[in-house]
Amino acid sequence: MKIRIATRQSELAMYQANFVANEIKNNIKNVEIELIPMTSEGDQTDKPLHEIGGKGLFISTLESALESNKADIAVHSLKDVPARLDPKFRIVSVFKRESPGDLLLSHDGKPFYDFPENATIGTSGPRRKAQINNLRPDIKTIPVRGNIATRINKLKQGQFDGLVVAKAAVTRLGLKKNSYEFSIDEMLPAASQGHIAIECLSSNKSMIKILENIGDSKELILANAERLFVALMDGDCLSPIAILCQDSGDEIKIIGKVLSYEGDKLIYKETKSSFKDIKKDIVLFANKFISEGAKTLILK
Repeated sequence: MKIRIATRQSELAMYQANFVANEIKNNIKNVEIELIPMTSEGDQTDKPLHEIGGKGLFISTLESALESNKADIAVHSLKDVPARLDPKFRIVSVFKRESPGDLLLSHDGKPFYDFPENATIGTSGPRRKAQINNLRPDIKTIPVRGNIATRINKLKQGQFDGLVVAKAAVTRLGLKKNSYEFSIDEMLPAASQGHIAIECLSSNKSMIKILENIGDSKELILANAERLFVALMDGDCLSPIAILCQDSGDEIKIIGKVLSYEGDKLIYKETKSSFKDIKKDIVLFANKFISEGAKTLILK
């Protein structure tokens, strides 16, 4: 059989598509894989994402390929996939999570608190901007677009003093950069940051049956819980919402933050759950945030 994989053309996206292709080959006999690199709407502009429709633009082209039968599955960084997925599509598999954390790149790898007053830090999202502003209101954040190589080049060119990127991206591309790793307390990640996901049409039952046992079933539960938290906030990929569900063996630790866009207001909570109860518990967890005005915080 043949499986066609739709993917963006960036170096990171191609790495992820090849990773999934190898996982499929390792689990399914006599399978042929074809990669279909595509340019998404989000890749064709440097405008801020909130002005052009959000991160969903990065997956819409790939989803169109699924609907037009040009591809059988699409591979994504799950953090870029809207928390409320169109029912026509399904996230069928995710894989063991790479580090969910964030790195602060700079010329000398200095710690965050050693950056001088009024230093500039490039960041591609409101979640990072809000947390930086909450920790250090004196720091100036600058929106930055482009793939990771483009953003790193802008740092080298001196467009800002530091650059925040996902640790998972740096690790997957084998980039060795001068960096400071934010602690989870300092910079809580976006929902499903570090997860690679397979998406297909909900109606493609045969493909779902083939692929639903590929990947990590526990990681899928954790990823879905984090995404549900964002959905219950009526948030999206560009909301200042951070959530992390960590499997510690005996229990799942859940940490959440919802901030105002300027980072001057913050709601923070922790709780514990289990794989059996996490869907119920994440709803209760989200409701506590909502009762304290979290939805109002993320309104512009």
